[in-house]
Amino acid sequence: MVLISGNGSNLQAIIDACARKQINGTLRAVFSNKADAFGLERAREAGIPAHALSASQFANREAFDRELMHEIDAYAPDLVVLAGYMRILSPAFVAHYQGRLLNIHPSLLPKYPGLHTHRQGTGKR
Repeated sequence: MVLISGNGSNLQAIIDACARKQINGTLRAVFSNKADAFGLERAREAGIPAHALSASQFANREAFDRELMHEIDAYAPDLVVLAGYMRILSPAFVAHYQGRLLNIHPSLLPKYPGLHTHRQGTGKR
């Protein structure tokens, strides 16, 4: 299971690695918090179920995460990968997937959170 918010370049790397058998697993589905995320198209092109769930449909982060957990759990994943997923997760979501949640982030967290982490880490603007 992979969660994305945008272009899906990390997702594409995962799809390609699975196709080359470099990852011993099957990518069951992709979820995005943005319906227009190009990564959803990448998933569809690879024959992977792709779903969008908008936070604007929910009263708060906890309600959104509860629905997302319900949707994810329908696929019974062994691992949930955050590959450019740009939402802060609720403590309940993190606890639910404890030991099965992997965040791909190009910096040391929490020191360099969010966008432009390379600039933050090098001090360049």
